[in-house]
Amino acid sequence: MAAPALILFALFALAPMAIVVYLSLTSWDGLSTPAWIGLDNWREAVTSDVTRQAVWLTVKFMAVSWLVQTPVSLLLGVFVAGKQRYRAVLAVVYVVPLLVSSAAVAIIFKNLLDPNFGLGAALGVTLLSQNWLGDPGLAFATVVFVIAWQFVPFHTLLYQAGVRQIPASLYEAAAIDGAGRLAQFWSITLPQLRYTIVTSSTLMLVGSLTYFDLVFVLTGGGPGYATRMLPLDMYLTGFQANEMGLASAVSVVLVAAGLLLSLGIVRLSGFSRMRSQQEGA
Repeated sequence: MAAPALILFALFALAPMAIVVYLSLTSWDGLSTPAWIGLDNWREAVTSDVTRQAVWLTVKFMAVSWLVQTPVSLLLGVFVAGKQRYRAVLAVVYVVPLLVSSAAVAIIFKNLLDPNFGLGAALGVTLLSQNWLGDPGLAFATVVFVIAWQFVPFHTLLYQAGVRQIPASLYEAAAIDGAGRLAQFWSITLPQLRYTIVTSSTLMLVGSLTYFDLVFVLTGGGPGYATRMLPLDMYLTGFQANEMGLASAVSVVLVAAGLLLSLGIVRLSGFSRMRSQQEGA
């Protein structure tokens, strides 16, 4: 019964990955015949200052994005899980950024943040008229903010669904014991959302290894190399510098990093030994 799925996975995932591994051991400009050069691309990837900077930026981006998106998504998810009608309306509004393509989001924010013709200049607000995409420090923070703006709604939906699965009897018992809203959140809601947090964190961290289109349209990796993260470095190396072999090596690193990261989160969190948290409820 699993054979069709396994065949498709092998055809569209394993076979292309094997080809990429082979290309990472060759010198290829994308047009001529690949020439075998062994581990030269891997040595260059390890010693290249640009690629190492891209790796560091990717790790930094993953950490900062998780620290920003997780608490915001968790609190919004708990909030919109309420029964009030106005919360249901807000839940629909919060999802709107998720419906817009990443390229469109990047174009919108690129125009809004333009120091000469953007929102700050139109409103005459000096704070908003800064060179958000031209200053290295501000550009990185701006990318983190824009990506959070687009993907917080997705993780909010996960937490909303998780909260609604928590039995109301737990809150009723806590209220009878005199527990307030904050105590209920720390003692009931947060522990019951453990596996939701693991799922959200895995998707968030592994997804951070794939952000390309939004960063490419928003900053192009600049200014300088300030936002040239590993997925963008792979693209620019392959399609602008015409070093497909080196770009293939970078792509293998991305796949391996995503696999190890997801397996590490599952192992450390005990997610693979998951059991019902509602036993005895």
